[in-house]
Amino acid sequence: MMSRPSGLPMVVRDPALPTSVQIVEVGPRDGLQNEATTIAPDVKLEFIDRLGAAGLRVVEATSFVNPRWVPQLADAAEVFPAIRQRPGVRYPVLVPNERGLDGAMSAGANEIAVFASATDTFARRNLASTLDGQFEMFAPVVRRARAEGLRVRGYLSMCYGDPWEGAVPPDQVVAAGRRLFDLGVDELSLGDTIGVATAAQVTALLELFGRNGFGPERLAVHFHDTYGQALANTLSAMRSGVRIVDASAGGLGGCPFAGSATGNLATEDLVWMLDGLGIEHGIDLSRLVQTSSWMADHLGRPSPSAVVRALAGSAGADRSEPAKGQ
Repeated sequence: MMSRPSGLPMVVRDPALPTSVQIVEVGPRDGLQNEATTIAPDVKLEFIDRLGAAGLRVVEATSFVNPRWVPQLADAAEVFPAIRQRPGVRYPVLVPNERGLDGAMSAGANEIAVFASATDTFARRNLASTLDGQFEMFAPVVRRARAEGLRVRGYLSMCYGDPWEGAVPPDQVVAAGRRLFDLGVDELSLGDTIGVATAAQVTALLELFGRNGFGPERLAVHFHDTYGQALANTLSAMRSGVRIVDASAGGLGGCPFAGSATGNLATEDLVWMLDGLGIEHGIDLSRLVQTSSWMADHLGRPSPSAVVRALAGSAGADRSEPAKGQ
């Protein structure tokens, strides 16, 4: 593997930015869910373990969803209990309904996420519900999870644009986010599901959440890189005080229910930017690049991450040995 160029990226601190950022690694769930290549459970388990070894402290492991919806994650009940859970690492799982919550709890999960839509069309296509009806579906899930002591995250998709409805009114996004907070979610991740957001739009939406009583300490951001704007949008969010950023190792991902959604923000690209800004994140970039190169081999295609391509080099990474524990 090509080593990182000496002294690069040059560190230049910006006092307007946070001193540390928590990365929520979504590769094993959001990254793999749309892959055509079937990934064996043992490969998923090694992927999750490698990510923990690289320093990720939140690794979204899988989704307890009907396998007819997301066949790639049909093995959740097999994979999750077999994870070698590392001290200090959280392993949340996505659940769509009470049946999914039952499966997650039976497998031993202690942290879940629910996935809502800011638009009616996507709620119908993704959740077989409506903009209003989805919250009725999530209410017993969140209530039961909280009663059992589980941490609950809320995802809100289509926050900046919808392929069927076009531009999404910010007030509509905030109203949907408020309903998730009212249900009892601990944290809300704002998703640019089809990657159409731009930097000033991100700032404006976060300011609107703030004016409605939801500050950046309760919010996370989740950007797709369809138009190459994910890093710019992340920087804009951090300037607004956001300190939790979702990303996917190697830039894996998409949404099986939104054909225009391409890969997530690559964790490696995010780490490179954070390094240059002097922002703490706790990730070993070399180990992460090695992991993403190894997974790219299993998927049979190169990683879309610019940093993985730059650091892996034409000779490829050393993918023969799993990352050792720490």
